[in-house]
Amino acid sequence: MEYYSKQISTLIEELAHLPGIGQKTAARLAFHIIDSPMENVNRLADAIRDARANVCYCKKCLTITDSELCPICADEKRNHHVIMVVENPRDLAAYEKTQKYDGVYHVLHGVISPMLGIGPQDIRLKELMQRLQTEAVDEVIIATGSSLEGETTAMYISKLIKPAGIKVTRIASGVPVGGDLENIDEVTLLRALEGRVEL
Repeated sequence: MEYYSKQISTLIEELAHLPGIGQKTAARLAFHIIDSPMENVNRLADAIRDARANVCYCKKCLTITDSELCPICADEKRNHHVIMVVENPRDLAAYEKTQKYDGVYHVLHGVISPMLGIGPQDIRLKELMQRLQTEAVDEVIIATGSSLEGETTAMYISKLIKPAGIKVTRIASGVPVGGDLENIDEVTLLRALEGRVEL
């Protein structure tokens, strides 16, 4: 039985497709949108449309941005000789919140997971290796999560890079096993970064 009109039900259904949003939250968001002034709704709709149309991958690090280079890669004050390899843009943002890391990043957009059929060719490893051949890099910090997939990816990257004579380090524990970097506080992330070890 339908409780709401077709348009409200459609809005709830679309919102429920978003990750982490269940039916109750979707209904709450839908009613908030309906009760909002039209100018706020238009701003939200425009922001969604503009982001989808204009956001792309940074030419260097592959994080999401709305220009050719993200603000981090474009910043000449950053240390471009140190690259931190992260799983996704959310992990990059988590490290940026510590305000203590001054190097640049490389975003893999995933980890190696044979169980899910994700191999090295399915993440952005090729682009990392191309960067290492064209840029003067002194250190690669592997900051994948401490899950089995994160550890597998870290070891695979280490084996790829070490023959090139580049220092490869791994963030230290302090990040809980199985934890997602985006959900960890800045102090723990900073300790993990400072306590990294060479692989």
